[in-house]
Amino acid sequence: MTPPPARRRRTSGGGAPAHNLPRRGAVRRAQAITTYGVGSLIAVDNESFIVSGLDRAEDSWKGDEAPRVHERRLARLLGVSHFRLPPASDDDSKDGMRVRRFPLMHSCPECTELQRHRDFNPPEGQSVCGTCEVDLVPSRFVVACEAGHLDEFPYWHWVHRSTERGAMAAGRCGGKLRLRSSGRTASLRSILVSCTCEQAPEVSMEGSFRRNALKDLGLKCQGTRPWLGTSVPAQECGLRLRTLQRGSSAVWQPVLKSALSIPPWSDSRADPLAEHWDALRVYDNREHVEIYLKGVFNGQCPIPIDEVMALLDAEREEDPDHDTPPTFDHRYRALRDKEYERLRSGNDESEHSRDEQFICETPLGDQSVLSPLGVTGPMLVKKLREVRALKAFTRLADPDSTIDSKEMPLSDSPLRWLPAMEVRGEGVFLRLDEDRLGTWEKATAVAARAERMRTAHQRVLDQRAGDRGQAVASPVTPRMVLLHTLAHVLVNEWSLEAGYPAASLRERLYTGDDMAGVLVYTATSDSAGSLGGLVAQGEPDRLVRSIRSAIHRAEWCSSDPLCMETEASGTGGTNLAACHACVMLPETSCEHNNILLDRALLVGTPDDPQVGFFAEVLNR
Repeated sequence: MTPPPARRRRTSGGGAPAHNLPRRGAVRRAQAITTYGVGSLIAVDNESFIVSGLDRAEDSWKGDEAPRVHERRLARLLGVSHFRLPPASDDDSKDGMRVRRFPLMHSCPECTELQRHRDFNPPEGQSVCGTCEVDLVPSRFVVACEAGHLDEFPYWHWVHRSTERGAMAAGRCGGKLRLRSSGRTASLRSILVSCTCEQAPEVSMEGSFRRNALKDLGLKCQGTRPWLGTSVPAQECGLRLRTLQRGSSAVWQPVLKSALSIPPWSDSRADPLAEHWDALRVYDNREHVEIYLKGVFNGQCPIPIDEVMALLDAEREEDPDHDTPPTFDHRYRALRDKEYERLRSGNDESEHSRDEQFICETPLGDQSVLSPLGVTGPMLVKKLREVRALKAFTRLADPDSTIDSKEMPLSDSPLRWLPAMEVRGEGVFLRLDEDRLGTWEKATAVAARAERMRTAHQRVLDQRAGDRGQAVASPVTPRMVLLHTLAHVLVNEWSLEAGYPAASLRERLYTGDDMAGVLVYTATSDSAGSLGGLVAQGEPDRLVRSIRSAIHRAEWCSSDPLCMETEASGTGGTNLAACHACVMLPETSCEHNNILLDRALLVGTPDDPQVGFFAEVLNR
């Protein structure tokens, strides 16, 4: 474990300052979408900041530092014209990502004063106590609500909670707050807060994390949004506040949406018509489209008319019902449907230019060896591009179960773009035999296990939705859980077989009444990218060995019999036979945050082996 930084004193007699403005911290581009996006807290040395909203730092997201990224299908889904990569530059003259100091409450370990950062009178460009000349420590605690608001922990109210109301409740006791540690333990009981007014006793932070701790003090969310700056007025929210550690993952969780670049949108060119597609969609025939484009581009359309019409037809296929405006869920399902169709049909590398970003081919080996496993249609995805966009963020809730009313936008005003990152890699796509799958999922025991998980998951979704709106329906079906668990065991198997770190592989599930496929692909832009090792696992002879090996590994868990025989596991009982010792993955690899898993649907149970789809594989 890295030791904490030593206390630093300023040198007298013209010594160099500890920090010079502007302060800079190293954050990878991918982290600006997944870990340190808008509204998140980031630590730089011994200081803490919050990443500014897009409309408050839009200048830093322009130019060479933040190139544009085009993925028309995803942009259309999210209602924007394009995406931008997070700012990144080695030039110190460039801005980079903008941040604001948060939390403002700091303490001095020397004099134990607890107050706002500016009240310590720190020298310009430094975060040290103006009196003691030691590093200030940002508050360890913040408060948040489920609507996404964030605020300072109310230390004054916490200390004076036992005093009478009136002038004390208004914060006019005239004293100063102090914070110290007794050093006896590492628990909250050892963190002591007091006030010099001596009208309230010294109290510990124990109990501050209780669900109703702040509600009992009469405190409600004031709608504070510090990432938007002080110029944006807060609007009282009224929801219950929860105390959180500043570094807790519950403080900020991204809402990410992604899409694969597939034909006809995958030729790697910048989209010269990005600003014009909304206008083009109103025209129904070629002649009107041609007239419009000639007028906009002075007779020199950058894309042939035939190609423009093909792109418009591809968009209309995702909105078959022209009488009813398509919803977000409809378009997202249509997006996945088109990916599934393209992965099934594939395209030949020799038929496309070098700029093609999607190459999916049928393996050369004999696919009949996969039939006894119930697997069919493997495809080698030799080249793919995925764009992941940061749509919004949440606090105190899982992104996959958050309804729209709890999503916090990235800016205070509408934007025509969103932050995004792109990943290029490779993968293996496979499907399950529909006939065998249909027979298996009708079995009573199979349906019963899936129904237990669906009921538990729906209960969790309903609880999180509360009175704010209708919760989304749980996606649990027998085939969904089966494909999800199969993807997990394959990721673990290929991590061992092909040498990829498990965190560099990712699943993409295609489930529905007429879909039963899974794509496992490289999901990182670093050195563990596309080297051909993953695609090689999709050849039928290797794939059959991988599946057999993965199923045999899943047959036994080091936590058995407890793991296999448990009645419920995971968050809210949303898993059955699944734990970190068998099928769980790094959360970056899983579409559903390691829930909705059950390896019994793969291998069966000791009492009922036939509940497993691959039970016959284990008997051979």
